[in-house]
Amino acid sequence: MIAGLLPRLARDLDVTLPATGHLVTAFSLAYAIGAPTIAMLTAGLERRRLLAIAMAGFSIANLLAALAPSYAELLIARLLLALSAASFMPAAGGYAAALGGPERRGRALSMVTNGLTLAIIAGVPLGVLVGESFGWRATFLSVAGLATLSLLGTLVGMPSQPPVSTAGLGGRWALAKRPDMMAILATSVLTVSATFTLYTYLGVFLADVAGIRPQGLALVLFGFGVASAAGTRLGGTAADHWGADNAVIVGGGLTAYPVLSLGAALEPARAMLVILPAIPLWGLASWGLMTAQQARLVALSQLWPRSVCR
Repeated sequence: MIAGLLPRLARDLDVTLPATGHLVTAFSLAYAIGAPTIAMLTAGLERRRLLAIAMAGFSIANLLAALAPSYAELLIARLLLALSAASFMPAAGGYAAALGGPERRGRALSMVTNGLTLAIIAGVPLGVLVGESFGWRATFLSVAGLATLSLLGTLVGMPSQPPVSTAGLGGRWALAKRPDMMAILATSVLTVSATFTLYTYLGVFLADVAGIRPQGLALVLFGFGVASAAGTRLGGTAADHWGADNAVIVGGGLTAYPVLSLGAALEPARAMLVILPAIPLWGLASWGLMTAQQARLVALSQLWPRSVCR
């Protein structure tokens, strides 16, 4: 959400641009550590209750971010946001996979991932426009309100789902040593790291290389989001019809990073002609690959021995 707001955050909080980027880094690290840890600690909770608790925490953390008086307080709020998201997203993926059944697993997971891409389509561009018009605090307040609506929808519209067995710490280390698991982990880490490293600084990159201002950035982010949503849906469908491995290979082959690098070497007018078409392709391929990777993980989980999930 803050990808397009980094310069404004840096000015208002009187910190450097790299320091504002650390708000994303801190979120990512807390999410990476929190997701498996929280999954183990909450394995005994009913799934809908867990989703509701996580969404309530997300709403409160956004409110704290909006009211943060300094960079340090905003950093703490971002850590709370990460832990809330780390509680919600794995549980949501497991909930959808169980609800969809084996024959519709990929499409069910793509619907969950589409929640993220819909946020990119609408939320990120609107966040830029709201942040530029009313200040970055208004963006966090808006998300807090949306999270509250999501909490109500979770409580009212979702059926209960019993707790599921999950791997313990020893089981997770044992799984991480498997060659098939390591292959998925490695490609996932490389893909997601590349995607979000560039996406975090996309507004700064486009302003420097192509001279695109905040209003134009909102349109570019909207195009990226639409392509990402299409890629998410296509990735899930392709995983169901042609196999998750093949979907990953195609998604990895449609990389746009060399084109973006080429655009950075051109003058602004020409750079825009090269970079703007590459950004939707980047969203399509990267998000399609992520969905296929989730389908691969769920498929592998069906092969794990029961002794692992204790």
